[in-house]
Amino acid sequence: MEYVPVLKTENQSAKSSDKPTGSTFSPEAFLLSQQMSQQQALQKNSGDEIDLSELWRAIWSGKLTIIAISFIFAVASIAFALSKPDIYKASVLLSPASSEGAGGMGGLAGQLGGLASLAGVSLGGGGTDKTALALEIIKSRAFLENFIAKHELLVPIMASKKWERANDSLVIDDALYDTASKKWLRKVSAPKKPEPSPWESYQSLLKLLTVTQDKDTLLVTISIDFYSPTLAKQWLIWLVADVNNFMREQDEQEAQASIDYLTKQLNNTEVSAMEVVFYQLIEEQTKSMMLIKVNAEYVLKTLDPAQVPDIKDSPKRALIVLLGSILGSIFSILLVLVRYSSHKKSTA
Repeated sequence: MEYVPVLKTENQSAKSSDKPTGSTFSPEAFLLSQQMSQQQALQKNSGDEIDLSELWRAIWSGKLTIIAISFIFAVASIAFALSKPDIYKASVLLSPASSEGAGGMGGLAGQLGGLASLAGVSLGGGGTDKTALALEIIKSRAFLENFIAKHELLVPIMASKKWERANDSLVIDDALYDTASKKWLRKVSAPKKPEPSPWESYQSLLKLLTVTQDKDTLLVTISIDFYSPTLAKQWLIWLVADVNNFMREQDEQEAQASIDYLTKQLNNTEVSAMEVVFYQLIEEQTKSMMLIKVNAEYVLKTLDPAQVPDIKDSPKRALIVLLGSILGSIFSILLVLVRYSSHKKSTA
């Protein structure tokens, strides 16, 4: 096959030389494309920015809705605040009592540990923190259940709904308890029964009770929140007296057990020197037992006794109304803005 040369004209050569090739890329074109992309991004961001004037117009256009919803929330908050009964807080300030008359094995070990070791008697470790123990006993289930049963507090704790200031009486909810027949009427699902169980009453009383101790001064504050300020004060008096009696009886039993044990050891020994030691131990423990019996405030000593509070502690009705009104305003504004945005998108 014979090769035939093709001759291009001058104009054709010039045109072909002016066409850009795919293998080259101009820097000017790259910079231009970058500028165009930056402008598009700026336009997009400006479109996403919040227009405060438009936002204000949207809120102003829905002002009636905002006022109406805020008013409804305010009225509902007022009704809710007024429906809540007044709660009064009675409190008592206590200090740890002196532990000089501590009885039991701990008292013996603290007072006459040396003599006891000579006698070959192990009386246990040193004295325990009776104040901390008493505070834990106050919050214990067994103690509070016995406290409720002893003072007949089941109905006031579980069936009361408010307090009448005029006649200083507690109002019982008729739907829960019939005072005439003294019968529980509350409707509960199994396994619960109409009459509250000791566990339920314990949980309810524990919610009303607050026990705190200052770490620096070691002073103890016990408070009770309840509808009736008179009952709150009375319950505090009973509570402090009962825990002191409980601790005193425990130490009295331990002291008597110690005396019985030492007397038995005394009868079994034939060494005269050991008899002197046992007599001294029994004498000191008998003195401790006498101090236990005569000390009424055995563990917790009253510094500031409980008083009937004149001013309610809760509910904070003004705060409830304020928070309800603020919540209503926020909800109404959001509702107006959502409606405005939906309407704007539908018309766009």
